[in-house]
Amino acid sequence: MKAVHFGAGNIGRGFIGLLLDQSGYEVTFVDVNDEVISAINQEKAYQVHFAADNVESITVQHISGINSVKDPKAVTNAIMEADIITTAVGPNILPVIAKAIAKGLAERIDANRAPLQIIACENMIGGSTLLKEYVYQEIDELNQEGFDDLFSFPDAAVDRIVPNQTNKNLLDVTVEPYYEWVVEKSFIHGEIPEIKGITYVDELGPYIERKLFTVNTGHAVTAYLGSYHRYDTIVESLQDKAILDALNGTLQETGQALVEAYGFDEGTHAAYIKKIISRFQNPHISDEVNRVARGPIRKLGPKDRFVRPSKMYFEFTSSAPRYLSKAMASALQFHNKADEEAVKLQEMIQETGVEAAFVEISGLEKDHSITKAVMAEYEQMRPE
Repeated sequence: MKAVHFGAGNIGRGFIGLLLDQSGYEVTFVDVNDEVISAINQEKAYQVHFAADNVESITVQHISGINSVKDPKAVTNAIMEADIITTAVGPNILPVIAKAIAKGLAERIDANRAPLQIIACENMIGGSTLLKEYVYQEIDELNQEGFDDLFSFPDAAVDRIVPNQTNKNLLDVTVEPYYEWVVEKSFIHGEIPEIKGITYVDELGPYIERKLFTVNTGHAVTAYLGSYHRYDTIVESLQDKAILDALNGTLQETGQALVEAYGFDEGTHAAYIKKIISRFQNPHISDEVNRVARGPIRKLGPKDRFVRPSKMYFEFTSSAPRYLSKAMASALQFHNKADEEAVKLQEMIQETGVEAAFVEISGLEKDHSITKAVMAEYEQMRPE
């Protein structure tokens, strides 16, 4: 079996590529990083190390690489022969790779008409659906019917922390032991791919929001409170009992909203929260506060990790969430001259005032209970 994976970065090699290799696929990595692609073709293998007390390693073999800029024809040929296509390139790069995917799929229709799944493994909601839109922009309307019959773009939710890398070998990658890869099976044409570690579900939405409002929300609140208290790493931040308590409180609020909205089992979700917090506390994963906290405007957006679960909580309880409000207030306090959004956020606050800035970013009304709660928390948080 053959897999084509776009993105030979740490997630591509240490997560998706690893599982594809373990499932019996020959993996072709497609990337523009010539150094990495050359190393893949020269070494033909790399090590994945697990960040844990007892360090274990797995060798990934049966790999090759293609530089999509230097050899686009090879990318087309690989897609024509592939049994599955996956991506881990970042949301902003999806439109860039769509042209190569569209060309390969178009020639595949003429060559063998075999069904194919294209799964975008990105840290976003609806990644495969978005990739499909970009691919369809590259083909004419006459071909779309053939595409619909043969090619499916099932959405996925992925979760694995990749810490800062210190490996001597360029290709080796260190990852946390935990991972989750959930794929929506309802839109898959043909046979469902047998890939080790994938969980197939009928409806992906609840699982995406479970991850977003537990992992992403939890990581972000730890980072913003850690920054406020001048800590450098997530692990260091969670050694502060006040921050750990705030993290627990935040995830209890998002958890209540998720259980009410989607019917998750309370006990199972409580165990999930406990597992997620233990991941953040892993001393072998040195995640920097400033890296996790970057992009505060996006993270305070109407559909993102703070505002949406806050509105869900308010819908079910008719009260503003205490800990989520504090989390949003701490995000409004985030200063980082190296982060464009953080700089813009503070400029907005200086120009219009914190309340007006928050209302504009969050989409909440000025007189909403959540807005009032966030402003109250903000006033209590003075720069230390």
